[in-house]
Parts: sequence; C-alpha cells; structure tokens
Amino acid sequence: MRRMFSKFVPALVLALGLAAFVPTAKAADPVKWRIQTALPAASMYFDILKEFGENVDTMSAGRIKTEILPVGAIVGFFDVQDAVDKGIVEGGFTWAHFFSGKRPAAYLFADQPSVGGMDQFTYLSWFIEGEGYDLYQDFIENDLNANMVAFINLMSGGQPLGWFKEPIASLEDFQKLKYRSPPGITGELFTGMGVTAVALPGGELVPAAQRGIIDAAEWINPGEDIRLGLHQVWKHYYLQGMHQASDLGSLIINKDFWNTLSPDLQKIIEIAAKASVTDSIAVNIKRNGEAIEVLQKEHGVTIHDTPADLYPAFVKSADEIMERYSAQDPFFKKVADSQRAFAESTVPYWTKLLGLYKGLGEAALEKK
Repeated sequence: MRRMFSKFVPALVLALGLAAFVPTAKAADPVKWRIQTALPAASMYFDILKEFGENVDTMSAGRIKTEILPVGAIVGFFDVQDAVDKGIVEGGFTWAHFFSGKRPAAYLFADQPSVGGMDQFTYLSWFIEGEGYDLYQDFIENDLNANMVAFINLMSGGQPLGWFKEPIASLEDFQKLKYRSPPGITGELFTGMGVTAVALPGGELVPAAQRGIIDAAEWINPGEDIRLGLHQVWKHYYLQGMHQASDLGSLIINKDFWNTLSPDLQKIIEIAAKASVTDSIAVNIKRNGEAIEVLQKEHGVTIHDTPADLYPAFVKSADEIMERYSAQDPFFKKVADSQRAFAESTVPYWTKLLGLYKGLGEAALEKK
C-alpha cells in the first residue's frame, strides 16, 4: 500500500503541475470591446481614437482588445448613444450635444456658450478639477436615464463658423441663408439669431451643398473640413465660430460592460482617455494650421473674419436659451450654475494669461 501511495503522489503532483501551465480559454482570451464612433475613417480624430485603442491594448498587456469603428459600421451618426445604452456595442464616441434633444442638459457637457467667459481650457478644467465629471455621471444615470459611463477624450474647439457660397458682411446676410449646424440646442442658438438652421450628418454635407439644399455649413475645423471636401464646393471660410467655442468629445461605455472590467482595466481606459485629450490638442494646432495654408495656397479659399454684429446676436440668443432651459429644467440650471461658479474663480486669471500669448502672436505676425 505504501509503495502504491509513493507512486501515486509524484504522479498527482506532476499532473497538477502540468495543469497549472495549460492555459484555459477564459484566461487566454482578451476582453473584446467595440467603440462605434460618429466619425468617418478619414477623420483625423478617428486616427486619435485608434491610438487610444492601441494605448488601452498595450497598457493592459493584451488583456483587453479594442476595435474602433467608423460611423455606420454598426449604427449611424445619431444612433451611437442609443447603441451603447442598449448594449448593441460596448462603447462609443460622440459629442454629448447630439442627445440634447432628449435631455437639454446634455448640451452643457459638450459645448457651452462661453458661460462666464470660459474657453475650452477652463471648460476642460471644470470637468477635471471642478464638478464636471460628477455632474456628467449624475446626468447620465438620473437625468438621461442611460446605462452608461462617460469620459472626455477629445477637444476640438473652437470651431469655425464655416463655409459659405458667397461672402457675408452682416447678420442680415447670414439670416438669408440655409445653414447646416449641429442639432439640438446648438441649432437653436442659430435659430434664435434668425438663421435657418438645418441639421445634417457630416457625410451628407458636400452632396447637400452641391445640390443647393444648403447655402452654408459648419463641420468641425480646417483639418477636418479639408478631408470632408467642403472647399471643393465653397471658397469662403469664416474661422471664428461662437456656437462651439468649446467642444469636448465623449467616450461613452455601456455600464454593464464597464462593471465586468477589473479596477485596473477601468483605470487604464480612464488614463488613456485623458491622453487622447492631449493628443487632440496637439493635433488641432498642427494640422489646422497646415490645413489653412493648403486651403489658401492650393485651393483658392478666402479666409474671412466673422462679421462683428454676429457676436452680440449670438450672446443674446445664448442668454435667452440658458435662461429658458434653466427655468424649465432644474438639472440644467444646476449644471449651468456650477459652470458659472467655476468661471468666477478661473476666468479672471486665465483671460489675463491668454493676453500674453495673443500679444506675442500678434508681435510675431507683424514682423512678417
């Protein structure tokens, strides 16, 4: 009996040892998730999102595998949020203002009409150092009633007023046109200025312009617009747009999927999203500057300053919209009040500091 036991124990130890080195399918297979974007594959921001996916995959040592999908791969431009909410896809990229038609406060988590004088950097600071992220998640869970979590992962402001068939010299000229703008409150801002605003996804802009359905349009910025091909239809471009002086894109993630991830994988995604914001800032400055040169020198595009009387008309429309929605929607007011309070303590410092760079830039341009 002792001899049999002495033979059995080593055999058992060997079998258990071998079993420990045989990978199971569960341990070997990475967690796979798809991010359905609202961007065409040709977008420079699509490139940033692909890099985001690569960062997540690399930092996780292959434990998670990210697939970045162009618009329309699974759902269309306006359906990204619903697809993530319902679990059709695990993740998505969009701008929160695209679901402001469902709940108005969504607008305040992608764009804000310079509340208290904030620019896009003070706006980003509100998310990270202020109440922004807490209010955003509160909004998603309790106001939008969506099964998601969200992180800011892209900055694309300030966005130009856009492309025009003919030059405009005044607000009156602008009011005569059919103008493509984003949907929801952003479109209402233009409507409040007396402009006929038409909501169209990016892929439909050039055909609509060619057929005369619209007379003018905004998209994102020079680096994106040149890829879309708007310069092939119209040659007049106005860089100063007020409607999206700040513009932050969101990574949205199905909450059920998110809760299956280990804390370290969740943190990897969060940190990679922050890195994408940095990438987008660098890309915006370089590629938009390059695009302006190409548009002017190679395509005969004329760069115009936005007529001065558009600014007070925009501010008036924005104030009216903010007051109306704040009166109608307690959560909208809560977010707007938080942004105003944050602006009171940051805008005085930041605006003075920006004066330094404006002065240096203008001095450098005068030497040319």
